[in-house]
Amino acid sequence: MKLKVATYNIHKGVTGLRGRPRIHDVRQALRAIDADIVFLQEVQDRNERLAHHPDYPDGTQLDFLTTDAYAHHAYGMNAVYPHGHHGNAILSRHPIVRSSNHDISDHLLEKRGLLHAVTSRGRGRELHLICVHFGLIKRSRLRQASYLVEFVEREVPPRAPLIIAGDFNDWQKRVDELLRARLMVDEVTVAARDEKPADGTVIERLLAWRPNSDAPQSVTRTFPSFAPWLTLDRIYVRGLRVLDMHVPQGLNWARYSDHAPLIAQLEW
Repeated sequence: MKLKVATYNIHKGVTGLRGRPRIHDVRQALRAIDADIVFLQEVQDRNERLAHHPDYPDGTQLDFLTTDAYAHHAYGMNAVYPHGHHGNAILSRHPIVRSSNHDISDHLLEKRGLLHAVTSRGRGRELHLICVHFGLIKRSRLRQASYLVEFVEREVPPRAPLIIAGDFNDWQKRVDELLRARLMVDEVTVAARDEKPADGTVIERLLAWRPNSDAPQSVTRTFPSFAPWLTLDRIYVRGLRVLDMHVPQGLNWARYSDHAPLIAQLEW
């Protein structure tokens, strides 16, 4: 079975300068991605300050993003404030049979979470999904990565297929080293820009590279979206085969969020 998955930090569905809603752009981006499973970070599911803005949708952000596209979803509320809250979310076209959210905050200034969900094809065939958003401080990220490792070792059967995706803020690749060593996961990586379709969107394509080989590793640049340079967003897999991977770029994607999405074709 082939699966198209994506991870995307949507920056709470607002612009960074004046807080103007752009959640309609985010929904358009999700339609363009057209993935079976989407790992979202910074989903601001409630914002009373923007509730009366003409560009802000009725209901919750999550309901608006899943309408007509994703029948199943899980949400993990991490940061709570007087006018609302935000966290991670997993959208799926396949049934989610169970989910749980776990507080992995390392200090009071950054509220972070680990959202775990399980989707099933029936007959006991389960796929484990973990969506994370790690902190900005290196020591915090390493402690959060250790929690993630312990959680997987405790809650995910060794032979169960697993996808871990999100915003790791790991431009120094210290978390990457820990996850590879402890969980035996493979990072989905892409090559340098090599394709420019007629619409001007720049695509980064998958390298023919396998873990533990001597071939040079490529980088996956997703931030900032207008000129991606930092490798913040990652997808790790275990028990699945990687068929393809790309990072869409261009003016439209820069308008949707400050992060570019990672999109992977997998085989379950």
